[in-house]
Amino acid sequence: MNETVIRPSEGLKHVRYEIRGRLARRAHELERQGYEIISLNIGNPRAFGLRTPETMRLAMIENLPEAEGYCHQKGIFPAREAVVMQQQARGVTGVTAEEVFIGNGVSELIDLTLRALLNEGDEVLVPSPDYPLWTAAVTLNRGRAVHYPCRPENGFVPDPEELARLITPRTRALVVINPNNPTGAVYPRAVLESLARLAEVHGLVVFSDEIYDQMTYEDARFVPMATLVHGTLCCTMSGLSKVYRACGYRVGWAVFSGRTHPAAEYLAALELLSSLRLCSNVMAQWAVQTALGGHQSVRELIAPGGRLYESRAAILAATRASRYLSLVAPGGAMYAFPGIRREVLPQFDDQQFALELLEQKHVLVAPGVSFNVPYRNHFRITNLPDAATLREVFVRIEDLLASYAAERPARGSDSSRVVSGTFR
Repeated sequence: MNETVIRPSEGLKHVRYEIRGRLARRAHELERQGYEIISLNIGNPRAFGLRTPETMRLAMIENLPEAEGYCHQKGIFPAREAVVMQQQARGVTGVTAEEVFIGNGVSELIDLTLRALLNEGDEVLVPSPDYPLWTAAVTLNRGRAVHYPCRPENGFVPDPEELARLITPRTRALVVINPNNPTGAVYPRAVLESLARLAEVHGLVVFSDEIYDQMTYEDARFVPMATLVHGTLCCTMSGLSKVYRACGYRVGWAVFSGRTHPAAEYLAALELLSSLRLCSNVMAQWAVQTALGGHQSVRELIAPGGRLYESRAAILAATRASRYLSLVAPGGAMYAFPGIRREVLPQFDDQQFALELLEQKHVLVAPGVSFNVPYRNHFRITNLPDAATLREVFVRIEDLLASYAAERPARGSDSSRVVSGTFR
């Protein structure tokens, strides 16, 4: 009998999500062999002992009888109304519960909002580095991701003039990730205002990914994009996963503001797609009102002495002390995006480094190329572990980089372990 080879869709040819890719699978293999792996590739608070506030768990338990059936395709009213109240408190006007869509995490909403918008070949401006789901979702929905650079030498903040030169008649939308994943950059108000004006002039939909909105450090100040965008459609996305340490609840929201009336057909299309998937997780939606209206415990985590603050401080200290590393201090989120000094290690390759760090030092990081950048000398880590763990991580990183430096004349452009992005 002939075996028919089942091949994947051609539409997946250019879709990547290396954060959970081959390196993560290899880490699981090593764990099954008995090795203890420090996994810094994913921002998963529960994996590092950070719990969801108890009040949110109680809210779900108390409303469990109300969670046994389908709800409205946009989500339950108390959750949507709580999101409206949060937006109003931030200075966003003209939003009602009708402009709020609850999804199974922001990830689902990214897919749905792009699917409702894009036609074949439409372009979406996406930051580089980016959270790679944005690029993947544009590609999966027949669009073309056009990456606007957020350069290390500019603190990973975009240059609006450079971005403006990338706009074409096919450009439909602008993605802003602030505070940024993977870099931790928090964009200044003046830059956000310039991006808002560009979007308004060209009639672009602004997708503002603000899942880390309350995670900022020291003098960094988060400015909601919806307070600046008035002359075009703005979609603000956030959820429970990060600030409220509830990744597994899978609850996110998309709020539409600005010029919503001319977007009526688009919003109706989005509601159609929401209806086709029936509704999002009903039980976890009952935690939204309690989360947004209750005590914001994240403030203790990001203040001096708090877990995230002190872990970030450990990363800053370790990179400052390193001969090999450089770092733009993250102003927000739960990540850092260190770079390797090219003058010290000119042949450094981020994928090879990530593989050898895992195999030799049992630390899992995400290579910078995973985030759609043209350079190969960065990697991302999360600052969720405690400070002591992160100090140990950087001891191991420094040791591996020192071995590279010692072998430098012999290494040349050695790529025996990585060929065309495939591990051997």
